[in-house]
Amino acid sequence: MAQQDTSCTPEALRNTTAHLACKQMDDEVREETHYPDGKTEWMFASGRRIVAFTNGTKKEISADGKSITIRFFNGDVKCVLADEKAVYYYANTQTTHITYPSGLEVLKFPNKQIEKHHPNGTREIIFPDGTVKHIYPDGREDSVFPDGTVVKLTGNGEKTVEFPNGQKEIHTAWFKRREYPDGTTKTIYTNGRQETKYSSGRVRIKDKGGMIIMDRKLN
Repeated sequence: MAQQDTSCTPEALRNTTAHLACKQMDDEVREETHYPDGKTEWMFASGRRIVAFTNGTKKEISADGKSITIRFFNGDVKCVLADEKAVYYYANTQTTHITYPSGLEVLKFPNKQIEKHHPNGTREIIFPDGTVKHIYPDGREDSVFPDGTVVKLTGNGEKTVEFPNGQKEIHTAWFKRREYPDGTTKTIYTNGRQETKYSSGRVRIKDKGGMIIMDRKLN
């Protein structure tokens, strides 16, 4: 069974010095070349190569030439794997940026937050608490919270909140409405007027001062 390449896992990227030393211990240097510009290249028994530049950056090329790992002088690490997946680790922010051949980009932050940028323009954010948010190219957004609450935003700013208990809340520029599972709706308009429609057909309307101006069954 072929050994899995773990050189670009987040753990390996965070421990680049130990990883490089470990690989060199079980791979004999067969050839060492010094170039006029100051860089040094080592050829190992396995066929892999390492090039060390004068600024401290190191470039490692696999035996088959299909995988490249660059360890920059500032601690950043870039891997290009045989399957064309590219992984970049930013040492300063401890953030990993993965780019797939399909165009999908994934960002992994140290606080466990994950962002996915899909080729169609959709962004998916997975927060540490399990909340998942989608942002669509047309301006729509939807978020699913751990308790099952779903919040949807339209491109024009209207918001819908769907609660686990079956209730729904709708926010627009003109009113805020709560809908209940039994069919009852309560609406508060921007002018202060309140309207409650019960599932029985009863309607209660209050003016902005809270005075009841209608309370009767319409059908």
